Amino acid sequence: MNTVKVLTKGQIVIPASIRKKYDIHPGNALQIFEYGNLIYLVPPVKDPVKDAMGCLPQNPSLSKALLNERREDFAE
Repeated sequence: MNTVKVLTKGQIVIPASIRKKYDIHPGNALQIFEYGNLIYLVPPVKDPVKDAMGCLPQNPSLSKALLNERREDFAE
């Protein structure tokens, strides 16, 4: 894990190894958001849909569970 310091204007320096891995260059825009106690910096992606494919587990299938629940509701 890398540790960075916050500079006086709120700036941080992203370590070179991470910049190289995610192809981050001067002038690139990064998205920043928070979730709970975590802060995320998200580099731009060329095709967000393609990059997101496969990020969710295939099992259990939530769509199958939802369809089964709807069938049970309809049968009642």
